[in-house]
Amino acid sequence: MRFVLSISLLALCLLYGMDNTAINIIQTYRTKGLEATQSILENYLKQKDFWLEVLKDKDTDYGYYEGLEFLFVSDKSIPDLSLYAINDGHLKKINQTSALVGKGKGNKKIEGDLTTPIGVYDITQRLGNLNQYYGPMAFATSYPNTYDKIQKKTGYGIWIHGLPLNGNREDLNTKGCIAIENQTLSQYDKLIGNKKALLITYENDFKPATKEELAVILSDLYAWRDAWIQNDLNTYLAFYDNDFIRYDGMRFGRFKDYKKRIFDKKEEKTILFSDINISPYPNESGKALFKVSFMQNYSAYKNNQPTYTSNSKKELYLQLKDGKISILTEK
Repeated sequence: MRFVLSISLLALCLLYGMDNTAINIIQTYRTKGLEATQSILENYLKQKDFWLEVLKDKDTDYGYYEGLEFLFVSDKSIPDLSLYAINDGHLKKINQTSALVGKGKGNKKIEGDLTTPIGVYDITQRLGNLNQYYGPMAFATSYPNTYDKIQKKTGYGIWIHGLPLNGNREDLNTKGCIAIENQTLSQYDKLIGNKKALLITYENDFKPATKEELAVILSDLYAWRDAWIQNDLNTYLAFYDNDFIRYDGMRFGRFKDYKKRIFDKKEEKTILFSDINISPYPNESGKALFKVSFMQNYSAYKNNQPTYTSNSKKELYLQLKDGKISILTEK
């Protein structure tokens, strides 16, 4: 596994024109072996300049995506809904259409407030055989997400759906969903199918992600991972906000004690990240918030014996503060 990672990173170095760097890495491998090479390559992942080079030719206004194929974007103030296809960091707008949304202004807070949420949500499911009121089908979203839940927001069933099949739609607003014309929705359904998609919703102003912000997040993500692997508790915890609340309600003080017990075991760890997705997170406070998700392959060992393994999706909701990430919640 380490050899595969090393070769992959070396390929990136060659791909992005770091010829002198590639020569140095190959010479290190030739004279000192794979382990020394691994250390050099891992260090590049923690450097902002490396990620700026990776991001140089990407479309990054709506974020950075490795494991996503389609992106919905909705401005509640118009209201509208746009669909983009994502291919190797490049976005292609497929369509932009008018939409119906909830009549409530601002962000959704409680169940029944008739407000469409502001934020970033996974498309979790394709729904069919619905009441004719919702049109031919619907895309279900992940509202409330982990960040919503720690803010005690309530409600459920926020969908992208169609209009009544019988043509009898008198309401100009939804109960919080996003509704579009049935023909357009059916076209999206054929296009997206079971592919991975995401929804970004905002109202009036959208702050695009910058390459600088994304490079900071990616480099800090790997610095956080390195501290985790090295059992460096203080460095690891420095990436968390003092107001951090885990998905299950665990606050920072208890989380710190919990992680100390784990780090004190001095286990050896292998932690691999893949399918990294980073989305700017619209919010009414104007903060530089982001949703980060990735697949995490985690293995821990003690005395060369496995103690724990997992391969699962990880979510972080974080803020950029003073030039570094500050994790607000995670799942």
